[in-house]
Amino acid sequence: MKKVEAIIKPFKLDDVREALADINITGMTVTEVKGFGRQKGHTELYRGAEYMVDFLPKVKIELVLADDQVERCIDVIIKTAQTGRIGDGKIFVFDVERVIRIRTGEENEDAV
Repeated sequence: MKKVEAIIKPFKLDDVREALADINITGMTVTEVKGFGRQKGHTELYRGAEYMVDFLPKVKIELVLADDQVERCIDVIIKTAQTGRIGDGKIFVFDVERVIRIRTGEENEDAV
């Protein structure tokens, strides 16, 4: 099993969620996050004063998947979240050693 974490632009969340549902991936955790990479924030004007916005709003999607679902999931996220502009985000893939469903005690793929 693998854990896929994708950091994307907030306005792409619904499109990504729907595209993942189309390939039968429905369980996910979504968190509103802030950060920056090469984008390094930007300046904004507020009441005549210019100020630096260091951390930009993003959304983090977390999914735990069977190994055979990972590549398709990554492809769908890239295709759906990509705008071609800086700040489109990143995808991270981690090994998952064990998953346990608290309610039933089921483990690993049965728990996902």
